Amino acid sequence: MDKIDYSKRSFAYYPTNAIVVSRCIDGEWTKAEVTTDFNLSVHCFAGVFHYAPSCFEGLKAFAGVDGKVRLFRPDENAKRMQNSAAYMDMPAPSEKLFVDMCETCIRENWEHIPPYESGATLYLRPILFGSNPQLGVHSSKDSTFVVMCSAVGTYSGDKLLAPTTSVISRNYDRAATYGSGCYKLGANYVQSLHAYNLAHASGYRDLLFLDTATHTHIDEFGTSNFFAIKGNTYITPKSNTILPSITNKSLRVIAADLGMSVEQRPVAVDELADFDEVCSCGTGLIVTPMHTIDDKPTLEGSEITRSYHFGSPEECGPWALKIYTRMMEIQRGIAPDTYGWCRFIEK
Repeated sequence: MDKIDYSKRSFAYYPTNAIVVSRCIDGEWTKAEVTTDFNLSVHCFAGVFHYAPSCFEGLKAFAGVDGKVRLFRPDENAKRMQNSAAYMDMPAPSEKLFVDMCETCIRENWEHIPPYESGATLYLRPILFGSNPQLGVHSSKDSTFVVMCSAVGTYSGDKLLAPTTSVISRNYDRAATYGSGCYKLGANYVQSLHAYNLAHASGYRDLLFLDTATHTHIDEFGTSNFFAIKGNTYITPKSNTILPSITNKSLRVIAADLGMSVEQRPVAVDELADFDEVCSCGTGLIVTPMHTIDDKPTLEGSEITRSYHFGSPEECGPWALKIYTRMMEIQRGIAPDTYGWCRFIEK
């Protein structure tokens, strides 16, 4: 493990030792089982294959500067998964079962935790899906909960805080106005894949979705929340179609403590012209600065009706850098965790 060059790793699957599995059958959760078999045995009539009752989470374990391992805000991920499952009317693990299984997964894969000096992290991916055999269109009564992990680098393989480009999606939507956008369902992500592929084929790293009803307000990026800086104000959209990002929630607290004003409100797309900094934020990278956001009538077309530019194409903006640095220092044990966000894990 000491010979791994983590600088060459992206946000991808890399083999580890084991996963942790529990099943809810007839309302009762089985004891969590550690297995080295990464192939799940699932009935072909399981609801997940037919009507897509599934959701997932993402959180990270960090090797700290002090040699201690920290898991960042797992209680918040547990609550968010419960909300997602409630929307699908299917059983969800308790907060205790969720956190315990995450801790077990870390311990079973301890030697895969990247060293502090690498800058890499152990990413945990808890998944929940409907697993009882069914044919009719209805919610799954049984579910399977699995926690797996992978030692990852940056999301795209680029260096941290490297400014990137995005394009506005005007002819594809991510989530319906009264739909499931505020839940971390697999179905919400598959909805965005075709549009994402079109954006990537045109050379853009990211894709910015607008509200479905009017296409006049910013929703979120395809894989993460949106925030902007104007003066000393941190601005992020508020909408019932936006996933409540735990990273964004944490950054808002940090921004306020750094002396910034914080606004969570509807954000008109035309406001892009007034922002000093624009970033995406999420578990994968914490903060990704945007240098350019293009507005196109269609993702398939070549016409660009307007381009918005923010700061330097080479460096992260000053406020986003301050916020990122404080967050990273808390996660890595460089600065005191005055919020009680980190959970210490012992082998």
